[in-house]
Amino acid sequence: MESKGIPIELNDIMSGFQERMGKLALFDPLFELSRQRKTDRGGKQVAMMELGLLTLLFFFEKKLMRSRKTSVKDLVGFLAAVLEDKYDLDQEELDDIGRRIIHVFRPSSGRKREFSFFHLGTGQEGVHYTSILRTDSYDVATNTQYYALDEDGLELVFATKEFYLEFQLSIHQLLLRKQLEKGEFQGALRQIDEMMIDVETLQDRIVSLEHEIKRSIVSEETFARYRSLLEDIYLRLKRENEEFNELRDFVRETKDRIYAERELMKNQRPYEFIVRIGIELEKVHNEHTRLLQQSMELESSALRAAKESLYYTGMNAFNFEQDIASFLFGTPLPIEAMKGVVAPFLHLEQVRVWSPLTVFAKQQLSGHDDGSVIEESLLALDEEEENFSYLRKRKERLVQVVEALLRCYEKLNRDEVRLSEFIAYLDQDEAADLKKERDFYDCWIILHQRSPIHPVMDEVKSGESDQNLYEAIRSQLQGRTLIIQETECILRVNERYSIQELIIRLGGDQDELHR
Repeated sequence: MESKGIPIELNDIMSGFQERMGKLALFDPLFELSRQRKTDRGGKQVAMMELGLLTLLFFFEKKLMRSRKTSVKDLVGFLAAVLEDKYDLDQEELDDIGRRIIHVFRPSSGRKREFSFFHLGTGQEGVHYTSILRTDSYDVATNTQYYALDEDGLELVFATKEFYLEFQLSIHQLLLRKQLEKGEFQGALRQIDEMMIDVETLQDRIVSLEHEIKRSIVSEETFARYRSLLEDIYLRLKRENEEFNELRDFVRETKDRIYAERELMKNQRPYEFIVRIGIELEKVHNEHTRLLQQSMELESSALRAAKESLYYTGMNAFNFEQDIASFLFGTPLPIEAMKGVVAPFLHLEQVRVWSPLTVFAKQQLSGHDDGSVIEESLLALDEEEENFSYLRKRKERLVQVVEALLRCYEKLNRDEVRLSEFIAYLDQDEAADLKKERDFYDCWIILHQRSPIHPVMDEVKSGESDQNLYEAIRSQLQGRTLIIQETECILRVNERYSIQELIIRLGGDQDELHR
């Protein structure tokens, strides 16, 4: 087909014809309302189509307000306020208008609306189903049915603004930036609310797309089509996420500028608005980031599950005798062609090779200890060295505490002291700075946990680090046993540290203790 020498591809023209008719189907309920005849008591024709659009905007506003309980009674109250000075209607007529509009948007049968059309490309009749309103919940006590805007109804609201639903969020991001540049903060807050609805709608569509992928993939062609669709969704969400980051920086700069100029401004509301905008925008950004993560998981998990399903479907339909054996023996094939048929059923060739890149791989230090091979990386050795330094420091601190404790026993000439007495003694001891450190109190916690501390350790119950600690303490105790018992009193040593009162007793040797 040609027009003035320019070739016209009919397939290109007819591409997406059914989807375009689906967009027209969204407006069919409004045109059905326009065909209804309704007059007020003065004989004035009521604009039913315009009231239908106003009803959609009413439910859209309810969705923005996160209201989940919107009934016919609420709609009638809204219409009464709008039509009060325009039509002469009583309450019964207002109720009739509200019920008519709800019935058109949500048929009483509960089924979706049908829009029939003739497909000029296929030459067949087509049907498009739309759902403008959906039932949300039902109050049994008051016998009240609540309604909410469905996905098609939301798309119809956006279509009246000449926006494409797929790019609704991107458009709102551009509008938000323009409003912030102009200082229209009130409108910016509403724009953010609409962006939240866009994100929620995208979440619902991704969930439904996941179910559709697992249910509809029956061939490699459909698998490739869905994979391409998911890649497009991911790229679009990624671009939107980058725009969110730029918007967040722009809001922060605007907030800093307004904060710096707050003393020159008589009205502080702009700063309050920009703070709210930053908070609400961050909420939408978090939801969108979660949506981006969800799309990544969908691209990996759902497609993998669909591919496995496609694989097992092919395996179940595969018949070796019919598809392979009869083909090989019933068809005269050359040797080269037979190799190509048999090749998929043979094992893959495996060759052991050594790559020179292993020279640059992470090096391991190997050694032998009691017949076992020990392999540790350099990082592990560094961590072990740090742990050894910490244990050595803790052992030195314990030794200082025990040495000071023994000097306290010698000074007071008794074998039992309280922790408060020992702390008071430290004021006149060379180790007076001990009680100012956190390690001093950690030492008492360790000693109390291990009490009684015998001169000889049970090597089965203690590790190597514990043996080193106790060996250091044992050299100071000189064969005696250290017993630590808690009391109910709490010592307030200084402003930073408090510890429970302890009774510290130095007993005789181990044999005397067990008698």
